[in-house]
Amino acid sequence: MSTFAAKKILLSSMVVLGTVGLIGCTSKEQSSIDTPVSKVRIAIGTQDTTINCATGGLLVRELGLLEKHLPKEGDYKNVKYDIQWKNFTSGAPLTSEMVADRLDIGVMAEFPAVNNLVAFQEAGKASIFLAPLSGSTTGSGNAIVVPNQSHVTSFAELKGKTISVPFASTAHGLLLRAVKAQGWEPNKDVQIIAQAPEVAGPALKSNKIDAHADFVPFGELFAYQGVAKKIYDGSQAKGATFHGVLANQQYAEQHPEVIKAYLKATIEADQLVQKEPEKYSEVIAEKTGIPAEVIYLFHGPLGLQTRDLTWKTEYKQATQVAVDTLQYLGKNNGNVDINTFIQDKYIKDAFAASDLDYSQALNNYGKSPLVSKDALTGEEIKTFHRVTQIWVKGEEKVRHYETPEHAFKDLKAIESAGKSVRVVYNQDALNDIKLLSNLAWFATNRAGEIHAFLLKGDATQWAKAQGGKVYDFNAVKQLVN
Repeated sequence: MSTFAAKKILLSSMVVLGTVGLIGCTSKEQSSIDTPVSKVRIAIGTQDTTINCATGGLLVRELGLLEKHLPKEGDYKNVKYDIQWKNFTSGAPLTSEMVADRLDIGVMAEFPAVNNLVAFQEAGKASIFLAPLSGSTTGSGNAIVVPNQSHVTSFAELKGKTISVPFASTAHGLLLRAVKAQGWEPNKDVQIIAQAPEVAGPALKSNKIDAHADFVPFGELFAYQGVAKKIYDGSQAKGATFHGVLANQQYAEQHPEVIKAYLKATIEADQLVQKEPEKYSEVIAEKTGIPAEVIYLFHGPLGLQTRDLTWKTEYKQATQVAVDTLQYLGKNNGNVDINTFIQDKYIKDAFAASDLDYSQALNNYGKSPLVSKDALTGEEIKTFHRVTQIWVKGEEKVRHYETPEHAFKDLKAIESAGKSVRVVYNQDALNDIKLLSNLAWFATNRAGEIHAFLLKGDATQWAKAQGGKVYDFNAVKQLVN
């Protein structure tokens, strides 16, 4: 063999070996001065339209927060990061990509998260639950809606009806709890069928289904779009729900500093939303097509859900409920231990690295706080159960009012000045959730105070007990001079 041929074979072998070395999560390269360089893949699966995943996905991506927090000194001085983002509409296909080692990190709700763990186990691997992103310890966010023209006003009226839901989702868990609370049996007293939200929207609009259960933000989105009305909020089921972030366990153990950087990025995203909810509602809206008015329902102060990255007991319990429910549905074999699945050391480490007190955050059950002056009176808002908010078109900030009376008085002035209103919000008097005012019911007491309710039945019952009357949005506005 000639020297030239030998060199050619050697060169070909080096190319093959080099190619093989680049396959996988981490690889080694050589710089021009022969300094070793590591290449680390960070492949993240997001759910952009599931807006309470935004602080773990969309905002981290769009604001470049992960790049900001990735380690760049010491052992990581010469590291090259290969950051990959993939967007999904649900947890199931995201899980498939994680199990296939095409994703390292993924965001999803507690029910699909348990399916994620089971899928990993079946493949001889393991995934871990790193942290919540946003949720509700009382269950708000999940919802059941009926077509806008339906005469149904409460869940109890759905006996014998067909209800669609994305199967094995957190909304599926809500629906089963609601059925159980009525003393009904699934597929006997109600017919439950699988249906994704993108299919349910047109089905509701054309009255092809009796009701639909879904997760964030579709219950509110369908109502805002005028194709459905919400008759049941997850808070009525009194069961926690949340979306969080998972990782391939092997990847997390290999790259703990990368995981910490990612979680620090989610913490910063959360802080940004806290400071400027209107601004970041608009950012999310631009990327998802979901109206900012709907996004603010969740991410604004006193919103439907709380962005909370700590492992509250209720979130651990919700994960166990998901395990039990999915076992009942035949979706897992029961060989699931949430105590090993949930690993809080990573989020605790990220809190410490961000100079934050994890224990303090863990013990904080408050909603995203409202610190504001009443837009009509100029006085500090001190009570929050009757807070009303108005988002005026062309104004960057939402106006806040301590009472509906103050808000509706100012609303008349706003409209008299020829300004358009994007949306009005009220706080539900019973369930402490934020409502779209145009779809809410209102009741007065003997003193004439106005209180808001999701359900007409609740408003009627309260008004009767308080010696007042019931009004819709258009009528209640006329009570204020």
